[in-house]
Amino acid sequence: MKPTFTKTDWIGSAFSAVRGTDGTELAGLRVIPRWRGNTASFRLHNEGALPVSVQDIVLLQGTWPFDGDTPFYGEGYSMLSQYNGTMAEPLLIGAYDDHKHYKLPETDGFCAVYNFALLSPQSDRHVLIGFTSCRRFTGEVRLADRRFELVLDGEGLTLAPGESWELEELAVLEGSDREALLQQFAEFIQSNHPLLASPRGVPSGWCSWYCFGPAVTEQHIFDNLGAIGTQVPQLRYIQIDDGYQAHMGDWLTPGASFSDMERLCKEIKAAGFEPAIWVAPFIAQRESELFQTHPDWFIQDEEGQPLASNRISFGGWRHGPWYMLDGTHPEARAYLRMVFRTMREGWGCHYFKLDANMWGALPGGRRHLRSATKVEAYRMGMEAVLEGAGADSFLLGCNAPMWPSLGTVHGMRVTGDISRKWPIFKKLAAEGFSRNWQHQRLWVNDPDCLVLENRDIKLVDPDGTVRRGPSSITPDEFGFHAAYIIASGGMVLSGDDVCELSAAGLAVLRKALTTRNIAARFDDSSFRIGRVQEPDRELLCLFNWSDEPSTLEVALPKPVRLEDFWTGESLGFYSGTLTVADMAPHSGRVLLALT
Repeated sequence: MKPTFTKTDWIGSAFSAVRGTDGTELAGLRVIPRWRGNTASFRLHNEGALPVSVQDIVLLQGTWPFDGDTPFYGEGYSMLSQYNGTMAEPLLIGAYDDHKHYKLPETDGFCAVYNFALLSPQSDRHVLIGFTSCRRFTGEVRLADRRFELVLDGEGLTLAPGESWELEELAVLEGSDREALLQQFAEFIQSNHPLLASPRGVPSGWCSWYCFGPAVTEQHIFDNLGAIGTQVPQLRYIQIDDGYQAHMGDWLTPGASFSDMERLCKEIKAAGFEPAIWVAPFIAQRESELFQTHPDWFIQDEEGQPLASNRISFGGWRHGPWYMLDGTHPEARAYLRMVFRTMREGWGCHYFKLDANMWGALPGGRRHLRSATKVEAYRMGMEAVLEGAGADSFLLGCNAPMWPSLGTVHGMRVTGDISRKWPIFKKLAAEGFSRNWQHQRLWVNDPDCLVLENRDIKLVDPDGTVRRGPSSITPDEFGFHAAYIIASGGMVLSGDDVCELSAAGLAVLRKALTTRNIAARFDDSSFRIGRVQEPDRELLCLFNWSDEPSTLEVALPKPVRLEDFWTGESLGFYSGTLTVADMAPHSGRVLLALT
């Protein structure tokens, strides 16, 4: 059945193809679409007499009316990857490219993005092409001047004669309202991957990483627990990040700076707070007891030996190269269940930050279950994590594959790591705002930590880069960053050493914890004017991204009384248009609009 579009008629003339591992088109395989309005499901059937190894399943390909100058936004396979610019000159929004950083394969002649692409040929015309499911196969949207391909990765798996594969589902949407299209797209995704509702709402808390990095100690945790108890008791979760464990992979064994994790977690609970723990479930370093004792639980190379991740991708940011736990191995899954059940039942943890999840969903190597795709292997591993953590726990994905994680986590980091540098503040806001539409629809968004004061610290970035030295963020730049956290609507996690936080910093932190966790809807893709609609008020989030003063004209649909969100200062009554003159460079403001 053909689609019934009014404007996107180029879809109706598209055709399918299937390619083998050598890139040639395969005969005897048929892609069978089933269209329902602007959405479609697909099935691949082998009508031939021989088994066939399948690489590219081209659901649709053809010509379209969009040239290389068409602006677009494209998702990445990884949380760390996002793209914009034009099809002819694509740009990275963040710092890490799926193809260069993670070494995912590229296709000559196309700009390839994952999961979905949003084209904006005009300011009031948008076309969204996206996969609304990710149960088994990774979806690519390949963009080029006047042509396109929508492709699933068959990973060289074999389809026997007479057999069929159910494939992923697709939506093609067009409209004048960018935000409305993204909302409609989210609803289609939810029909395949219902929101894994958080049993604990939108968590708020404190994270050890951005003040202590991997050098965190048990005393650091106790010191901040005491300061939070007296200064900001609204920070419910005390998140112990990377650095507590003896080795990557040995999550139940503390390192030299920690004595007894069960006792520490129980003391956090006794103080009236909730312990939260960082775990990277799909990796282990060579020196770990896990790897030394059970090398067969890991993805193997062609010779049947554990495959080091740096042979196929990025090797890891600390203690690499990492080895990748095989989510299809039944004993590896049993180990994951045991780890998370121990942390939940023995330690009292009900919040888990899951990092480095990408290493559970990388292509390459041999898995215990040879017929599993990387998506299936990852989702099998995540199912074990969920079973161990229990229905009353909150799972936060980080450095994760985006669409393969649908329905497996309650929250998702939607940006790279925060750093006390203006270019990073700016980059994270662009990353996070591009994913605002996902908040409370696909998962709870985590915009990363709120940092409010300069610090001299050593940290390790996701690519292994070590950052040292004092920061020099200006008050306006901290204001921009705080406004970003509010406009994200997501989790509020303090990244400062609360023991040393100034009175002004504490005041901002306390105020940031008073919103309803609703993501801003932006007037346009410049992300300069965002509007948070709460039941009894509106928050206007205003941003000057530039290096020069800027004036914003903010449309006011009805008369309002304005207050400064942070200070409560009354700014008077306004109607029609609010002119915010000469906003300082690198600054942000949050205004309360009261009727």
